[in-house]
Amino acid sequence: MKISGIICEYNPFHNGHLYHIEQTRKHGATHIVAVMSGNFVQRGDVAVIDKIERAKIAVRCGADLVVELPVAYCLSAAEVYARGAMYILKGMGCVQELSFGSECGDLVKLTEAVKASYACARKPELEDLMRLGNSYPKALQILVRQNFGDEIGAIFSHPNNTLAVEYLKAMIAVKLKIQPFTVKRHEAHDSGEASGNVASASLIRQLLENQTDDFDDYVPSDCANLLSSCAAYGKTARFENLERILLYKLRTSTAEELTALPEVGHGLENKILAARNETSLESMLFAMKSKRYPMARLRRILLNLLIGIKPSDTENPPPYGRILALSERGRDILSAIKQAGNAIPYSTSLSKLAELNDACRACAQLEARATAIYGLAQRAIGSADADYKAMIGMVK
Repeated sequence: MKISGIICEYNPFHNGHLYHIEQTRKHGATHIVAVMSGNFVQRGDVAVIDKIERAKIAVRCGADLVVELPVAYCLSAAEVYARGAMYILKGMGCVQELSFGSECGDLVKLTEAVKASYACARKPELEDLMRLGNSYPKALQILVRQNFGDEIGAIFSHPNNTLAVEYLKAMIAVKLKIQPFTVKRHEAHDSGEASGNVASASLIRQLLENQTDDFDDYVPSDCANLLSSCAAYGKTARFENLERILLYKLRTSTAEELTALPEVGHGLENKILAARNETSLESMLFAMKSKRYPMARLRRILLNLLIGIKPSDTENPPPYGRILALSERGRDILSAIKQAGNAIPYSTSLSKLAELNDACRACAQLEARATAIYGLAQRAIGSADADYKAMIGMVK
């Protein structure tokens, strides 16, 4: 048995994701475990459909076990996001491979980029570049080009390459000794155009937002049916539906509360507070935005404020692995986890996980609160206690 791990969001699942799973199988994986973002995603957004449905589709399309990445890690910078996922894979004790997509598709180049990232992160010039208004990723890219040449520097100009570098760094940080494997991506991240039957998740979300069925060619049939059904019954979610409560939350927050949030520093709290008189979510975000503070970071900050996520929520490894969906082969993975003497508990029940200890209770309560807020982002407002009542079982 060869178990391969995939870190994903599947927002939504599309043909590019299907290709990635197929290539992972061809590389020898007999079983695949996906560590998936829940109802909020790393770009600072709500997932277009809820996590349980996304997990079921992932299993129907080739994954065997889907485990949720806790929301505090999902709404973090790439480094923290990657580290949280690696902790969960390490906790299983039986995963032999990490499979991930990248624009370059070259593990040798990505490994060189990891070395360059470590070297440049220690240089004082990095902070100088950020003082000039560059975001951390942009400043790092400039410094890598200057010190390691255009070929390695160019790797950091593509988002999935950059995330791949963070995965490799996180493997080192948590001492996870598994084999990395990369699949070359064929669709552009956040691209507004399709190539054949492959389109980016952002284009598919836009087509769904426009209430058209033009996405059918870009997603597996099971996913197309689910997306159409969710749209018809008001079960799709939009960040913009949280506009009024986000405006309320910002208007009633203090500078001290903002300073205590993840990713807030260097006086950013003052820039955020200055936007409190804006009358729309869009104008509020644009009032905060600058070269140094890209939109995704600002959206994550607002969602952290709304949900109540603190830096301490990601200081320790996730205390459990919450199972969102599994197949018959997924049971094999759970047996392997048990035989390995897993470091953290795994269960489909959030209630049972919450009863285990204080750390599990705190993580579960934060997750349940996030899901309750996610319900307000859906067109037809969802239940306040959906997470505790979720029915999770075998997917056939």
